[in-house]
Amino acid sequence: MSLLGTIVSKILHPFGGGEAQAATPEGSSPSATAPESSAPGATGTVPTVDGKVDVEAVLTNLAAKAGQPLNWRTSIVDLMKLLHLDSSLTARKQLAAELHYTGDTDDSATMNIWLHKQVIKKLEENGGKVPDDLKD
Repeated sequence: MSLLGTIVSKILHPFGGGEAQAATPEGSSPSATAPESSAPGATGTVPTVDGKVDVEAVLTNLAAKAGQPLNWRTSIVDLMKLLHLDSSLTARKQLAAELHYTGDTDDSATMNIWLHKQVIKKLEENGGKVPDDLKD
């Protein structure tokens, strides 16, 4: 599974209830840094709004259990840490490649902002209910 697919699955299917639909861009390869497991510490049911997974509720719940402050709302690094994924620059460059980022990957600040927006967009495209303040 791609890194993006793993992110989407951990948020939208935290109990292994299914694969993220269309989450993997064509031509991407599986990630050695992102295991195909359910969300860490996840138990119970997935919160929904209007039949869609409530992304904010899932991530806020994980953040409350993280043991450290993680700003998943604005930081791709913190979002990846929250999901217990490799958040290194190498991993983020891999994610950028999967999402067909055309900017300079050495400008990590700009890339990180773009990555966060794209991941939020992909969560919504794959059935997640995303808070309005996170949409472009």
